[in-house]
Amino acid sequence: MEQGLTTTYQLNNGVAIPIVGFGTWQTPAGVTAETAVKAALASGYRHLDTAHIYGNEESVGKAIKAAGIHRQKLFVTTKLWNQDHGYDRAKAGIDESLLKLGLDYLDLYLIHWPNPAAMRDNWAELNAESWRAMEEAVKAGKIRAIGISNFRKHHIDALLKTAEIKPAVNQLLVNPSDMQSETVAYSRQQGMLVEAYSPLGTGGLLGNETVKQVASHYGKTPAQVLIRWSLQHDFLPLPKSVHPAYIKANTEIFDFTLDAAAMKQLDQLRGVAGAAVDPDKTNF
Repeated sequence: MEQGLTTTYQLNNGVAIPIVGFGTWQTPAGVTAETAVKAALASGYRHLDTAHIYGNEESVGKAIKAAGIHRQKLFVTTKLWNQDHGYDRAKAGIDESLLKLGLDYLDLYLIHWPNPAAMRDNWAELNAESWRAMEEAVKAGKIRAIGISNFRKHHIDALLKTAEIKPAVNQLLVNPSDMQSETVAYSRQQGMLVEAYSPLGTGGLLGNETVKQVASHYGKTPAQVLIRWSLQHDFLPLPKSVHPAYIKANTEIFDFTLDAAAMKQLDQLRGVAGAAVDPDKTNF
């Protein structure tokens, strides 16, 4: 079957999610974010990923409104920031994000980090309380699916002890420099789709010689090759850019397939552009 930007994976609760999302991390609020999101929607993206901490939810919301695309054709994700862990704060955080985005509901809402620095002593309890607020929001029709981000096995196990609704997604830093194989395998074992943020290695893989050689072989850009690699590993990549030409180019990934040799070459790039942060050792 021919794939495209509106092709979907099915989450564990039956919700359909487009197989590529447009990321907005590090995209400044205001004109920059609005222009980037408008360009993404014009290029065919229907899946947008933001977060409270990005500070650009309002800009994403304005771009959505300006685009005039029917709400049901869009998939919008945002995330609970560290300061809002706990039942009451999470409830308020959900409502604040809805207000800023100008939306009646969210398609996906994630706990952004499992173990904030200020909550090291009772992170598991606070995650459970946050999750309860998120489950209530699902039942109230405010959120269609809930999930996690940057969670490793012990964080997942702790959450599953009290969760009524199983997480649908684990959003992780995943690219050829760090495939997080153990966490990916465990997340999938628990029925989660793995989303790949920083699929281009936060830009650090674009100049890699191996990536450039593979790209040259296929007549593609390094970014296109890396997004394709992500899809062929059954991840959901979330590439980002603020340049309309690159945003458009990053959608042109469905007219080629990386062969086994190219995939193997890319799989062997571990560490060339850094690795995921240990969520138990963050300073935020």
